[in-house]
Parts: sequence; structure tokens; C-alpha cells
Amino acid sequence: MQPFVSSDHDHRLNRRGAVRRCAVSLLAGAAVMSVPGCVSRSRSETPQLVWGRRGQSNGRFLTPRAITIDRQDQLYIVDKTGRIQVFDPDGRWIRDWRTPDITNGKPTGMTIKPGASPDEDLLLVADTHYYRMLVYTLRGERRPELEIGGTSGFGPGEFAFLTDVAVDKAGCIYIGEYGDADRIQKFDPDGRFMLSWGATGREPEQFLRPQGLHIENNLMWIADSGNHRIQRFDLSGERPELIDIWGGSGKQPGKLFYPYGVDTLGDGEAVVCEYGNARIQRFDARGNSLATWGSPGLEPGQLFDPWGLVVDSRRRIHVLDSNNHRVQRAAVPT
Repeated sequence: MQPFVSSDHDHRLNRRGAVRRCAVSLLAGAAVMSVPGCVSRSRSETPQLVWGRRGQSNGRFLTPRAITIDRQDQLYIVDKTGRIQVFDPDGRWIRDWRTPDITNGKPTGMTIKPGASPDEDLLLVADTHYYRMLVYTLRGERRPELEIGGTSGFGPGEFAFLTDVAVDKAGCIYIGEYGDADRIQKFDPDGRFMLSWGATGREPEQFLRPQGLHIENNLMWIADSGNHRIQRFDLSGERPELIDIWGGSGKQPGKLFYPYGVDTLGDGEAVVCEYGNARIQRFDARGNSLATWGSPGLEPGQLFDPWGLVVDSRRRIHVLDSNNHRVQRAAVPT
């Protein structure tokens, strides 16, 4: 199947079942529209590119659930078959490999750990239901000596269900968990436990499924999914320090509903992928909503349970449109 590229002629994708949420038609000329029971949406939702479909051959997906991007803008995507596929930014398949086992469950988070050169970069995978972080070279060679965890528990280096992985500029590794231990654990660049913070709850510095982690410089964004908010932490001190909290449950601009992924735009702004609202929302450096993109549905520019997103070097957003079994690329919402 060829990727969808936005143009003036009609493009149609196969419709696959009923969407659980309302799908809203574009209202031409309206900057933002709202329909009772539906999320707010942006004016222009035409994506630059749509690629992928349901299946298990090269370039197809079965519910992709994690995405990350390397310094060459190559995309790494894992789906519910445990297959990690690598693509160029235009959706062309490059290679793939599989995680060791998916009997108990599948990975839900990934990131790139930079090395001294691109050839030394590593892919870190939150192997959710096996209580461990897997490590691969970007060519797909497993590095078991660098892996962290493997034991279910609540002690240092033990895990409940892993959500995501992030790396700071010093090479320290942060791993999120949910279940009976909604917390973040920090490890040094060699994988030695340093500290943890968080607990299950709704108070500041507590979490309900911290599904998405992202670090830029010494600032960490956490998509606190079950609390429908973003918590930001300063990582420059001995212990993380809470800076602020954005969001709150809702469908209006500035509100969030099950945020699953977060990335930054290099200027203090962030984009958040909302699983529950089926949209991408852009925030300024103070947490004010600037724009949204997407709405529930099956057509290009619409999303069905999106799990994550990344921003490439050209400030384009690649969205994991999970239950549509595809990826959409779009401009930053304005």
C-alpha cells in the first residue's frame, strides 16, 4: 500500500469497524469548532503523509504502541506482535526484528540513548510485562549485558509494569512504572540504581500510570495519564523537583484526557498525544494551550486511540495512530 500524501484529489482509506468515539466533519473556515460530546479540533487537519495498514508484512502494523526517533530522523515503532520496525521519515521500511517474548504482554515505550557517535547509539525498550528494559543497537543486535530489571517487585531495580524510558544529557536512564508502583526510577549510565520518586495517587508528585516520559536539557515532562495531566520536573539537583502541573480531565483546549505521549519543540513548547481525546495538543512553555490537531475517526487527519508521537528535526510530528494501524505525519499545530 502506497503512503497517502495530501493533495487536491480524493484519497480514501478502507474503513475498519466502528469507532468508539464520535467522528466530526471539518467545518470549512472555522478556526476551532466544538460539538457536544466531542473534542475541540483545529481548522486544518489534512496530514502531510499517512502510511501503514493492518497486517504483519513489512510496513504494516497490529496496533503499534511505541515510537521513537534517532538523530537521522529514522523512526522505530513496536506493535503488539513485539516486532520493532525501522522506517525513514517518509514511511519507507528499512528493517525489523522482534523482542524475545510477548506471551505475557508487549512493550509500550522506547527511546534512543545517544552514544559518542551515531553508530554507538542504543535503543532502549520498556518491555512492560517482563519487568525489564531491553537494549538493542540500532541495527537490532540485543545487548543483554546493558539491560535493567527482569524481576517483579518494589525494591530498587525491580519493577511493576514498565511504561516508558527516557535519558538525560548525562546519560542517566529514567524508567516509568504503573500498577502497584506508579513511580519513576533513575539509573546511572551504567545501569546502577540511583533513586526513585512518586507513588500511586492524585496529589502532586504522585502518578496514575505515568505513560509517557520525555527529557529536554534538565527538564522532564511526564504524561501522568490516569490523572489527565502533565507534570514537569527539574532534574538539575540531587533529586527531581516539581516545577508545575498542566491539564486536568476534559475535552476543551488546555484540558487532557489520558495523555499517553509527549515531545518537545526545542523552544520550551510541547506537544501531547491524547489517547482519550484522539488529538494532538500544543502547549507553550507555561502550559497554555496553543492549538490542537486531529479528532476521532478513521480518515486521514483523524485518530483512533493514538499511543504516542515524536517530532523530527524539521519540526514535523509523527503520530502513532494505533487502532487505525498506521502513522500520520503532520505539521506542528498552529
